[in-house]
Amino acid sequence: MAYLGIDVGGTKIAAGIVGGDGEVLERLQLPTPDGDADTVFAVIEECVRRLDTEVDAVGVASAGPLDLRAGTVSPVNIPEWRGFPLRDRVRRLFPDRDVVLANDGLCMALGEHWVGAGRGTDDLIGLVVSTGVGGGLVLGGRAYPGRTGNAGHIGHTAVDDEPGCPCGGVGCVEVRASGPNLVTWARSQGWTAPEGADAKALAEAATAGNEIAMAAFERSGRAVGMAIAATAVMFDLELAVVGGGVAQAGELLFAPIRAAVERHAKLTYVSGLRVVSAELGKDAGIVGAASLVARPATMPTPPE
Repeated sequence: MAYLGIDVGGTKIAAGIVGGDGEVLERLQLPTPDGDADTVFAVIEECVRRLDTEVDAVGVASAGPLDLRAGTVSPVNIPEWRGFPLRDRVRRLFPDRDVVLANDGLCMALGEHWVGAGRGTDDLIGLVVSTGVGGGLVLGGRAYPGRTGNAGHIGHTAVDDEPGCPCGGVGCVEVRASGPNLVTWARSQGWTAPEGADAKALAEAATAGNEIAMAAFERSGRAVGMAIAATAVMFDLELAVVGGGVAQAGELLFAPIRAAVERHAKLTYVSGLRVVSAELGKDAGIVGAASLVARPATMPTPPE
């Protein structure tokens, strides 16, 4: 059996052929372009054309919000797509195959639950800290998409009163923790770096002892940890798996995350909550998307 996993994000669109054991057999990644809705979708078509492999079914992970019932997506970080009929557009490419859509954070969690850091754990949240901050829940060993498909969208959990989130809300984790916002905050505090410097450059500065860069990661990790603690208390979780580009900073991010979890998750039933690094890296979204169709027993009945 072979499955196609498609992972759509604000900076890249990836697709891969995944075997029934969760192994990525072939992979392709292209930048998410600027342009209109069809220009963005054309990258998916290009990935499908270049992979050119017969598959049994297709799973699609997309940044959200999304509407599972309608099969549409309106990603905060892809402004060209508002109510975009992603599921139906992909179905046109595979008219004789099942196509299942889910939030990219949920797919990351499912991938890690299947063959990554969440193996053997039935109650977890997966987080992607990257261009944005996404998340997804696995509860009782099954995906939990929620009523509309957006459950676990931890990046838009409020942790303070700081304005400026593209979603229109106030105090969102994403404003503190996403890569671009980390850099923006550090520059506002006096960090000097060449134009185009990103979160990786900020992490290098922090590792070299730059106090502003270190403070940026402390601030980011604290916000992520607070959101994890609140979610764990709500859903009785035992594990948080954190991945994404910003998470590559390692203990610069994980140390303040764990400190915040320790400080805020005090109830006995979450006292053993663990925070671990994701294992699947850039393949998490692809594997998780494939999991939507490769492991149907983990998925709830889709809305009609």
